[in-house]
Amino acid sequence: MSATLPWAEWFERLGGVDPAPFFVLSLVPYLAFLWWARQVRAFPRLALQGFRLTLVFVAVTIAAAVVAKALYGRQLADVDPLHGGAEAFLTLSNLLVLLGFRTRQTGASTSGIPPGTRPAVESPAQPTAAR
Repeated sequence: MSATLPWAEWFERLGGVDPAPFFVLSLVPYLAFLWWARQVRAFPRLALQGFRLTLVFVAVTIAAAVVAKALYGRQLADVDPLHGGAEAFLTLSNLLVLLGFRTRQTGASTSGIPPGTRPAVESPAQPTAAR
C-alpha cells in the first residue's frame, strides 16, 4: 500500500463535499466589508458601487447556472452565451472598482475635497471670520 493513499482518500472525500454552505457563509464577511466600506467616508463611491455590483454578478451567475442546467442539461461553463453574459457583470464590477480607486489615487475628486483629507465626520459649517 502506498504512503499517499490517505491523501488520495482525503481528496476523494473532499471532492464529495457540497460547497453551497461555504458559499452562503462567505457572504457574511463580504456583506460586513460592504457595510464597513459604506461607513468610511474616504472610500471611493465608484469602487463601492463596483463591489456592490459583484453581488449582482453572483446573483446573475446563479440564475444563469440554473438556466443552463434546466434548458441545456449542462454546466454554466459549457453554455458560452450564458457564461459570457454572467462574466460580463464581473468585468463591469472590476472596472468600476478599478476606476474608483484610480480616481482616488490620481487626485481627481467629485466632491472637491482632495483625496485623503476628507473628514471622518462632517463638521458644521464654520462662520467666516470678520476681516
